Amino acid sequence: MKLKLILLVLFSANQLYAQDTVTIRKIYDEALVNSKCYENLRYLCKNIGPRLSGSDNAQKAVVWSKKLMESYGFDKVYLQEVMVPHWVRGAKETAFIIDGKNRIPVPIAALGMSIATPKDGLTANIIEVQSLKEVEELGENKIKGKIVFYNRPFDPKFISTGEAYGRSGDQRFMGPATAAKYGAVGVIVRSLTESLDDYPHTGATLYNKDGKNIPAAAISTKAANKLSAMLKMRKLPLVKFYFKQDCQLLPDVLSYNVIGELTGTEHPGKFITVGGHLDSWDLAEGAHDDGTGVLQSAEVLRIFKALNYKPKNSVRAVFFMNEENGHNGGTKYAELAAKNKEEHIAAIETDEGGFTPRGFSFEDVSADFIKKINKRWKPILEPYETDRLTIGHSGTDIGPLKEKVPGVVLIGFRPDSQRYFDIHHSSNDVFENVNKRELELGAASMASLIYLIDQHGL
Repeated sequence: MKLKLILLVLFSANQLYAQDTVTIRKIYDEALVNSKCYENLRYLCKNIGPRLSGSDNAQKAVVWSKKLMESYGFDKVYLQEVMVPHWVRGAKETAFIIDGKNRIPVPIAALGMSIATPKDGLTANIIEVQSLKEVEELGENKIKGKIVFYNRPFDPKFISTGEAYGRSGDQRFMGPATAAKYGAVGVIVRSLTESLDDYPHTGATLYNKDGKNIPAAAISTKAANKLSAMLKMRKLPLVKFYFKQDCQLLPDVLSYNVIGELTGTEHPGKFITVGGHLDSWDLAEGAHDDGTGVLQSAEVLRIFKALNYKPKNSVRAVFFMNEENGHNGGTKYAELAAKNKEEHIAAIETDEGGFTPRGFSFEDVSADFIKKINKRWKPILEPYETDRLTIGHSGTDIGPLKEKVPGVVLIGFRPDSQRYFDIHHSSNDVFENVNKRELELGAASMASLIYLIDQHGL
């Protein structure tokens, strides 16, 4: 009897494995043959363009996204109200290295949420530093009245460029606020990229609410190297820096998360969410950051519809608003999920570009959990080279769910990271830099994982 039971269990397991492999093959076939993702991205980038929260283009993207999901016939499509900041860059920034009588132009971009310089610009001596700690050690005696130049580059030893970004990012996030405490009059930051070029990379900075705010901007990596070399060659008073920017923070405005849903046939009150952010910085088209992510998310649901796959649990595609300079969309989604007492099984975020998929990272789970997941699903995902299932970060927009919705498993989509920060937050983030096949493979990989979670749980 015991042998028969063992054989029956093995037979059932093999049947399930066979069914899963067949379904996932169908998912990939649909994504690679009939995908709408690439052409949708073309429209978002070329017909709407940059989508900074609070802007007219952000609202155009909301309206278009809702119509797109409705055209696919999802069971529910709706907007979720959220108030967002409205920061505007203003006139194009200008900057020069002043070396005696010479004025050397520098590619520059104001950091998101920065204040403007004085009307005629800002000129001051420069002090180069490698860290926030160095600013604190130098103190007011050395910092006051100067422009602080944060020039710590990416550490090339990290295999994942996301780790290098994480280690360098404090210069941009907290650098201006730290420098202001010690009397600095402005901040310039080396762009957060390993690429050596003349494209400045913007991104949000965080001011102290009770502190004195100072203007802050990023300069290109080539300009940072040039400025650093000049500071080393000449005495400090001979080299100055000038920059002018007209950015301002306007009152918050009403915007929306855009949500599409396939209602679960067995557990309609349980949710698996996949999403990215609809807003983008204003320097380019927001192709990889994060046009690819939102349109891959919608593509997951479109694939299920095309295959007539009816999920057991409700599956949502969420286009979050305001990830770049406030995270209000993700916060609002989590608040309403808690208020409505929704049970979320899992949430997947795609916000690392539309590059070749490698796998997924699971946040705040045990080593035993990862071991079990790999044992069950690695053989199924391995033929598609998206089987790297690890412990790691999930994403900014789904992060608030961890506190608000107990029991949810947060998952980050992990594409190849080597090229992402070459274009991240810069004018290079355009549709032409997205590969159609890589984009489609990413959508298929997320649809496959969601199918496995829907069928077998976590």
